[in-house]
Amino acid sequence: MSGLLVVGDVVTDIVARHRTPLAPATDTAAEIRRLPGGAGANAACWAARSGCASVTLLGRVGTDEAAWHDGQLRWAGVRPLLVPDGEAGTATVISLVDADAERTFLTDSGAALRLTPADWSDAFLDGMARLHLSGYLFFAESSRAAALRAMRGAREAGIPVSVDPASAGFLKQWGAERFLAAAHGVEALFPNADEALLLTGCADPTEAARTLSRTFPLVAVTLGAGGALVAEAGAVTGQVPAPDVTPVDSTGAGDAFAGTFLAALLAGAPPLEAAEAGCRAGAEAVTVVGGRPRPAGPWPDAEARAR
Repeated sequence: MSGLLVVGDVVTDIVARHRTPLAPATDTAAEIRRLPGGAGANAACWAARSGCASVTLLGRVGTDEAAWHDGQLRWAGVRPLLVPDGEAGTATVISLVDADAERTFLTDSGAALRLTPADWSDAFLDGMARLHLSGYLFFAESSRAAALRAMRGAREAGIPVSVDPASAGFLKQWGAERFLAAAHGVEALFPNADEALLLTGCADPTEAARTLSRTFPLVAVTLGAGGALVAEAGAVTGQVPAPDVTPVDSTGAGDAFAGTFLAALLAGAPPLEAAEAGCRAGAEAVTVVGGRPRPAGPWPDAEARAR
């Protein structure tokens, strides 16, 4: 078994890069693009880009954009298992990216968090070596039930599960204790520093990583330009640096880290080496607009992308 199954969100990103502060009640000049995104979908694409031979993504999308997202995922080397939703549109995120490349999201979860246990089948795990879940799934009742069903199937099959908590904002609203209880039994956790601090109440990312690894055997805390901390079984085993790059858009850096980290683990790399690969991918991600790997050629369906 060598495959990676990702269950998560598929999103249409509207990325607006503005070089000056937003001007309330009037216009602010910006460069605006429509791109495929979503934490789960992005991680799957980075895993495929990083050499994982078999990557499958389960997600729910609106019928309005199902074909477009299916094509984008296949073009990236990911096998899509997209459930069309005739009642809700595809999740949409407006990403406001400032001159420092920092992004602020306006999120309409749409169909993404309407994933249900009925959308799941244990047969999806055939040939899979790992299951990865986007943390966004935990923030709505229906998708949380689907995530827990997938986790149960993976545990019964002896397949390790990883989770990216995904959103400090949603995590704070829902509650750290509830998230930790829902994620019980997860083998690997990939929070950023803000998420790690929220989950533990610690004031320091190093202590937060150590604390989380007493519950989750493998923890990698991303630190942005500071790289990543790796902790295992209650001890921090190392910190790896991030390459020095000039960022243009921080969207998807954590997804790039998670997907690439998992691909490296599947290839037999130890955690610190996997974190180094993840940091290189995260650094590359912030040098391109959007959350997916840099395309080797023109985006498919360029006319649809531009609309």
